[in-house]
Formats: sequence, structure tokens, C-alpha cells
Amino acid sequence: MLVIRKLLRDYSALLGLVIIAFAVVVAILAPYLAPHPLDAFQSHLAVRLRPPSAEFPFGTDNLGRDVFSRVILGTRGSLEVAVLVVIPAMLLGVPLGLIGGYYEGWMAGFIMRVTDVFLAVPQLVLALVLAQLMSPSLESAMIALALTYWPFFTRTVFSETRRLKTLLFVDALRCIGVSSWRIMFLHILPNTASPIIVRATVGMGFTILTAAVLGFLGMGATPPAPDWGLAISESRHYLPQAWWFATFPGLAILAVVLGFNLLGDGVRDVIDPRLRRSR
Repeated sequence: MLVIRKLLRDYSALLGLVIIAFAVVVAILAPYLAPHPLDAFQSHLAVRLRPPSAEFPFGTDNLGRDVFSRVILGTRGSLEVAVLVVIPAMLLGVPLGLIGGYYEGWMAGFIMRVTDVFLAVPQLVLALVLAQLMSPSLESAMIALALTYWPFFTRTVFSETRRLKTLLFVDALRCIGVSSWRIMFLHILPNTASPIIVRATVGMGFTILTAAVLGFLGMGATPPAPDWGLAISESRHYLPQAWWFATFPGLAILAVVLGFNLLGDGVRDVIDPRLRRSR
């Protein structure tokens, strides 16, 4: 409760939480909130590239589909990507970080060398390579992103585990005969929860942005999926005349990514005041 109260006093973090909560509600109720759900998938060439109006608040795209409805429906896909990428990456990266940080010798060295190799290559470049090896789809993009994001969790947990295993409570547990695996997963892991939460929160925003880039490059969602990155890719041939085609999906990406970043910064400040943002 104390952490929640501190978080609610941070106005930027509160703003991020409101943005994310709003996006979640929109994603859940998307089929009911979209004014023209059928027009988001079907072509209506008679009304193509219409500017924003009372009937189409965000205008229409190159196939006459309602941009407002497609932005709303795309919220669900973006949040699904964030969750389905970060959680598997966390399930893979956290145990590897614990093992690498707790043990010495070849096992720890092997885990961290593999992690360093992945971290040496920019995630977007590595994700593009992996996505290229698979058929272009949203599922392929999620697999590629999950396979490239786990090293961030591994490096974070590795550093925390190295620090924690030198503390007196770990020595006391060893003295009374507690097994190494029990120490790692029941005693060290709970103490690494804070940086893991921060990494996951910030990672969701970064994942949404990277997935949009993959969609823009044709490595993510495929038509007629209402994907924000794909919408921006399709709109580039009609700029600057049909400015609304790219503007509103871009603003949606900006808002959700900003929300996750603000919340992640707020959680970091509450959990570790030493890293507090200068104000």
C-alpha cells in the first residue's frame, strides 16, 4: 500500500497509469467502441481518403476504411504483442540471470557470453533478421521480439543476484543447509522483483514501438489487420495530402509508449529513490 500511495503522488507516473488503463479499456471494448467495425476491414473505394468529418472522425484510408475504427481495433493487437513478448522473455531471461549470477564457473560464463552476444546486436536489427527467416505475420514478429528481449532480463537479474548472494542472509541460509535452488528461487528472486517489474513495464512500451517498426517494414502484421505500424506504412504513399492516414495511428503509438515509459519511470523512482529523476 505504501508503494501505491507513493506512486499516486508521482503525477507523471499517474498520467502513464491513466493512459495505460484507458488503452486496456479500449482494447477490451474495441468491437463495441468502434463506430464502423465492419468498415475497418472492408474496402469502400467510393469514400477513400476522406478527411476527418462527423461520420469519420479520423478520416478514411486508401481503401475507404474508417481510420478511427482501425485505430481502436489496433489497440488490442498492440497490447497483446506487449504482453505476449515481455512475459515469455521474462520467463526465459529471469531464471538464466539467477543461475548465471548465483553460480561460478563455466555455466555462468556460458550464459553471460550468450547474453552479451545478443546484447551486442541492436534488438531491432536482430528482430528483423529473425522475422525475415519466418513468414511475415504478427505471430512471427512476437516470436522474434521475445527471442531478442530476454537478454535484458538476464543482465538485470544477473547483476542483482551477484549483489544479493554476498549478503549475510544468503550465508546464513547456506549454513543451515538450504539448497542452492531454494535460495535462488525462494529468497533471492523475491528481492529482484523490483528491477524485473521496472524492466517489464518499460519493455512493454519499447516492444509496442519495435512491433510497429516491424509492421512498417512489412515484417509484422499483414493486411487487412488493423495494425498501427502497418497503417503508417500504407499511408506513406499518400503524404502529405492525406495527413490523417498516418497521423492518428502515429499518435496512438506515441500515447501508449509514453504511458508505459512514464509508469516505468515512476515505478523505478518509488522502488529505488537513488535513481529518482531530477526535477
